[in-house]
Formats: sequence, structure tokens, C-alpha cells
Amino acid sequence: MTTFDDRENAFENKFAHDEEMKFKAEARCNKLLGLWVAEQLGKTGDDADAYAKTVVIADFEEAGHEDVIRKVAGDLDGKVDGDVIRAKRAEFLAMAREQLMNET
Repeated sequence: MTTFDDRENAFENKFAHDEEMKFKAEARCNKLLGLWVAEQLGKTGDDADAYAKTVVIADFEEAGHEDVIRKVAGDLDGKVDGDVIRAKRAEFLAMAREQLMNET
């Protein structure tokens, strides 16, 4: 292999790793958001965990995170403003990234 091939492989590996970390952070963020919403809805224990899983799954409906925002806003039935949900999600995304960085 040439130096160019080595560099190309290194960039490809870094890109794959970064994408995997991004996916994990998004999933963890959605789980944290789901647990927060479950608390707002009065769910605890296994019910809260089950609800959080539905939030994580909702993210696969379309690109971006608006599908998650719509789901939890609908489930909260107007109890919490969409801007508050977005702010909480941003907070949880930062928390999820930090948790993942501390794990590695």
C-alpha cells in the first residue's frame, strides 16, 4: 500500500467512526427525551422505558429530528410547547455526546 492508500483508509475509518458516534448520540438523546416526556406523562419504571423506546423508533420515520418532536408534542397534547421540547432535546443531545465521549 502507498501512503495515499493509508491516508484514504484512515479518513474512511474516521468517517465511519464519526457517523457511528453521531447515530449513537442521536439514539441516546431520543431515549433521554423519551424518559423526560414519560415523566411528564406520569409514567415510571417499565412503562417509562417502553415509552422511551417508541420515541427512539419514531426517529426512523424521516430524516432529521422533527418526527420525534411531532411525536412527543402530540403525546404531551399541548402540555409542553414545541420550543421547550426542542430546547430539552438540544440539552439531551449535548448530554448524550458527553456521555459517549466519557465511555471511550
